[in-house]
Amino acid sequence: MALLAVSGAWARGGDTLPAARLNSAQIVAEMQIRNQMRSRELRDYQSLRHYVVEYHGYGAKISARMAVEVTYNSASGKSFRIVSQSGSPFLCDKVLKRAVDSEEEASRDKESTALTTANYRFQLDSVESLNGRPAYVLDVDPVKPAKFLYRGKIWVDAADFAVVKIDATPAKNPSIWISKTTIRHTSAMTDGFWLPEETRSQTWVRIGGTAVLTIDYGAYHVAAQPAASLAGGGQ
Repeated sequence: MALLAVSGAWARGGDTLPAARLNSAQIVAEMQIRNQMRSRELRDYQSLRHYVVEYHGYGAKISARMAVEVTYNSASGKSFRIVSQSGSPFLCDKVLKRAVDSEEEASRDKESTALTTANYRFQLDSVESLNGRPAYVLDVDPVKPAKFLYRGKIWVDAADFAVVKIDATPAKNPSIWISKTTIRHTSAMTDGFWLPEETRSQTWVRIGGTAVLTIDYGAYHVAAQPAASLAGGGQ
């Protein structure tokens, strides 16, 4: 309750940074509590995402686009439906389709990909103002180099304890043909929920050239659980 009271004070204070910091263990514990609350409250959403990849190498540029309808339901999870695609068939199949398939796979195994102490080590780095709101900046390091984990920094909103920004690299290199990949991810609030806004990853290929993948998560149509259902413990 003390944490909630302090969080409320920060929210009312706008971009004022907190005078007293929580430590990394307290921040992570509060993240877990808030994530569970949001999971219970978020019933479903729909959005139309736009995936774009551009490859530059050997004096040439090729690109591909894909529109994907995403539906989330608290009971059944996420489902993905490709609406349209254009550009390089190779990039559509080997990059964009794989990106969709990877997220679908990760969404079925939330425990092994979650930001928890079972998967990551956390260290508080600083406190910053991000988009006019105070945020904790934490260094995250994976406990093991698993497929869907990463290392880098996360920005945790100091009022809502939601991850609102990530700057990272994959914990495990996805291919011997890749020398380096950087990832930047942001979230934004929609109808009271922090939901993905944009992901941009840049990959350097060993044989030459770079590929930039951008995911625009589009506008959301959100439905929350009724208050009576939450009070009764339903989901």
